[in-house]
Amino acid sequence: MMNRRQVMGTMGAGLVMAQATVAIGQETKLIPLISKGFQHQFWQAVKAGADQAAAEFGVEMTFEGPDSEAQVDRQIDMLAAALAKSPAAIGFAALDSQAAIPLLRQAQDAGIPIVAFDSGVDSDIPVSTCTTDNAAAAGMAAAKMAEFIGGEGKVAVVAHDQTSRTGIDRRDGFLNEIAKHPGIEVVTVQYGAGDQLQSTEITKSILTANPDLKGIFGTNEGSAIGVVNGVSENGAEGVVVIGYDSGAAQKNAIRSGLMTGAITQNPVGIGYETVKAALMAANGEAVAPLIDTGFYYYDASNIDDPKVAAVLYD
Repeated sequence: MMNRRQVMGTMGAGLVMAQATVAIGQETKLIPLISKGFQHQFWQAVKAGADQAAAEFGVEMTFEGPDSEAQVDRQIDMLAAALAKSPAAIGFAALDSQAAIPLLRQAQDAGIPIVAFDSGVDSDIPVSTCTTDNAAAAGMAAAKMAEFIGGEGKVAVVAHDQTSRTGIDRRDGFLNEIAKHPGIEVVTVQYGAGDQLQSTEITKSILTANPDLKGIFGTNEGSAIGVVNGVSENGAEGVVVIGYDSGAAQKNAIRSGLMTGAITQNPVGIGYETVKAALMAANGEAVAPLIDTGFYYYDASNIDDPKVAAVLYD
């Protein structure tokens, strides 16, 4: 894993960092981060970045998430427990962009700043959102898909959910861009909760119903690996698979040719910037409402490029 200085150095102008100086008080501040889960390597990389910021700025940071990205109620319970500790600020990656709003209002009323990370909240309550421009990134995935299938044919989407901001933006970003290619038909969008096994079965079902399918987009780590496995288990040949995120399994799939390409985020940067923005807000400092942590498209041709390799995670 690259350190924070190396990772940030690779992102160039695509990374918009909070500019204000963080002021550290005498009292150690508690900043809980509630993520979407722990089951993907992406979240471990986010935690690594949050750990770096916590050590650098001298704050107490806790990081937790539900066992599955389908466990919205469990995540809400974690948010309630964090709120009960009266922390200095909270970082929150919403599984359901609406379900958490009542608790976030309680935090706002108590003067506890909320920083959204990875997945935004459909509300003006968060003082900042640290995230990838998911719509733009998924649009790039769609443009690559169109290029690889020659601008015509049937494609499908296996998404992780339809309730989180990332799920919505990646789905719609892909669909909006692919709609610019009249020769391409999206035959279905299905949801596998980011679960690899569920996404595998969904993929096999899609391929059985559409034997002439030319491509599938998987919108997160679990979805993308499920798509790869489904294509392989179904014996489908020539299906272009475009994924999202990285991690060891996806990188191996790209190196072996099972996955054509994918979008990688900057999860270490997301974690670092979330803790930094939360501390700034807790100290009464101005925070940028959107901190764009950047993304890259990668495939076999550039996976070892230093600026890309720096933001791949395993």
